[in-house]
Amino acid sequence: MISAETIKQLREKTGAAILDCKNALEQAGGDIDKAIEILRKQGQKIVEKKSSRTVKEGLIGSYMHSNNKIASLIEVNCETDFVARNEEFKKLVHNLAMQVVAANPKYLSLEDIPAKEIEKEKEIYKEQLLKEGKPENMLDKIMQGKLQKYYQEVCLLKQPFIKEDKITIEELIKQAIAKLGENIQVKRFVKFSL
Repeated sequence: MISAETIKQLREKTGAAILDCKNALEQAGGDIDKAIEILRKQGQKIVEKKSSRTVKEGLIGSYMHSNNKIASLIEVNCETDFVARNEEFKKLVHNLAMQVVAANPKYLSLEDIPAKEIEKEKEIYKEQLLKEGKPENMLDKIMQGKLQKYYQEVCLLKQPFIKEDKITIEELIKQAIAKLGENIQVKRFVKFSL
């Protein structure tokens, strides 16, 4: 029997519905970490179902750093104005605006990076690796790792979330989709600095 306290702890950590928390804990034999993984997998299924739905509502969020010299604007869309007015959604938009100021992404997603820029990075990495004397047969594998790090630096969706670096912005948005039950997409952002 799963205790109400354990269900409450899982709910606080994930924001999932009480019944979903109870079922996940039962499947996990009471192990909270396993239950979180089960809920994440269920959330992924929800996200996949909702990703094709139209997003025509949302918010434009902003964040200004305490020194008033750096700020950002971000457009985050959802399906209904009901969700757009939801405190969870507003918090997500604020956190995303803060992420833009703190982590300085250049692009929203991998698809936005110009092919020329990726090729230039590959050339630089290859030259560095050859100078370091890395074996020729290992270059592609090492370069892929370096490119993944590069993507984490320049793509908002691939960046580790500044408040919880174990998840990416993409995963943060997927968690919000699972919680709020609507498709959520970041459309664009801009950062201003003096």
